[in-house]
Amino acid sequence: MAEQTASTGGDVTEDGQPALKRVMGPKLLLLFIIGDILGTGIYALTGQVAEEVGGAAWLPFLVAFAVAMVTAFSYLELVTKYPQAAGAALYTHKAFGIHFLTFMVTFIVMSSGITSASTASRAFASNLNEGFGLDLGNGGIVLIALGFMLLVAAVNFRGVGESVKLNVVLTIVELSGLLLVILIGIYAIAGGNADFSRVVAFDAPEDKGVFLAVTTATSLAFFAMVGFEDSVNMAEECREPRKIFPKIMITGLSITGVIYVLVAICSVALVPVGPLAASETPLVEVVRAGAPGIPADVVLPFISMFAVANSALINMLMASRLLYGMANQAVLPKALGRVHPFRRTPWVAIIFTTLVSFGLITYVSLGGSDVVSVLGGTTSLLLLAVFTVVNVAVLVLRKDRVDADHFRAPPGLPVVGALACAYLVLPFSGRDAEQYQVAGILVVLGVLLWVLTVFLNRRLGVKKATLDPAKLE
Repeated sequence: MAEQTASTGGDVTEDGQPALKRVMGPKLLLLFIIGDILGTGIYALTGQVAEEVGGAAWLPFLVAFAVAMVTAFSYLELVTKYPQAAGAALYTHKAFGIHFLTFMVTFIVMSSGITSASTASRAFASNLNEGFGLDLGNGGIVLIALGFMLLVAAVNFRGVGESVKLNVVLTIVELSGLLLVILIGIYAIAGGNADFSRVVAFDAPEDKGVFLAVTTATSLAFFAMVGFEDSVNMAEECREPRKIFPKIMITGLSITGVIYVLVAICSVALVPVGPLAASETPLVEVVRAGAPGIPADVVLPFISMFAVANSALINMLMASRLLYGMANQAVLPKALGRVHPFRRTPWVAIIFTTLVSFGLITYVSLGGSDVVSVLGGTTSLLLLAVFTVVNVAVLVLRKDRVDADHFRAPPGLPVVGALACAYLVLPFSGRDAEQYQVAGILVVLGVLLWVLTVFLNRRLGVKKATLDPAKLE
């Protein structure tokens, strides 16, 4: 997640290590942000969002975009004020100085990577099943999802340094699938082969009013908007981060928000809500309905597989490196920080995060729940909790003056962001109870690991450990 803290002007860090190379300008940063946001959420959750609100499935994506944009303003103030890697962990550490809170924020961010990758694995398996015309059933799809996570672990173990140039290619491929859906949707609507009246039809479940239905759907749709916060970890590798970050992050979020709203509109206009919600590959159903004579529905599952595979790999790389970084600072058992002598990768952390993903996929699948909905919702739940802390941290850190001009969020906006994110975390937002169960298991796991580490450190005579976000890797 984070690298060694670089000086802003020299070639080495304060501790004598080489500074990160500043290779990213505005265009590459924009593609990084768009590519990080695009992925599993919109490809897999459009149907579940529509199930909550009916044809107005675009509205939760719009609300999720608004909440993300408000929080992005807080991130922009902090990243231009402290242009270093480490993101939420750094801001929490600077604002509150409570090492356990910094640890829990870091562990929750790591956990969100695992739940996101687990969601992607199920989406990958479903698209593979659809793309090859198989009929594997739930058990077969679960096995493929687990096998896919093994493959991700193998690639992770071998060592993958994804370059910015490769990210450009991945972003273009991910974007092509969504543009295909939009173009086919516009073509079908223009030809009179769509029911545009569904787009403005609210159809909330009987036990929910419109407001609760929208907030429930927004808690799912928000999963599609996460990723913009990762860009702050590239601050030390950007040229003039204080200058380019505000414009580029707002532009990137806006582009993805427009794409998501258009995809949602095209989806419900072409496919009734029932079939859309019942499908694990909803956008394939949209393409099939909008262009029945064109084999676009054969191509889209493979584009979807590529998009979600990329999301899974990036998230598991992040999770394993964060775990390694925490273990390396003795705030988690040191064994989790072991590095393979030949591959030079954190093999124990990779095994641990993979086993956690196995447990999550199996636990949710055996419960008969929708894996994508539960784990995708859990990802947004975890990150919304972190975003609440970040929005509060902005207000706390305004008393900390720095000798440089930086972006400042409009007055009151961090308060709105904190309240909105906190509301979407709480149970009365309509969130599925199983998401809290999964999130609770992960939080308890983090606390237990913290307690175990304190016990082991005392037995081994290790001095009291403190988590320094600037040294996470």
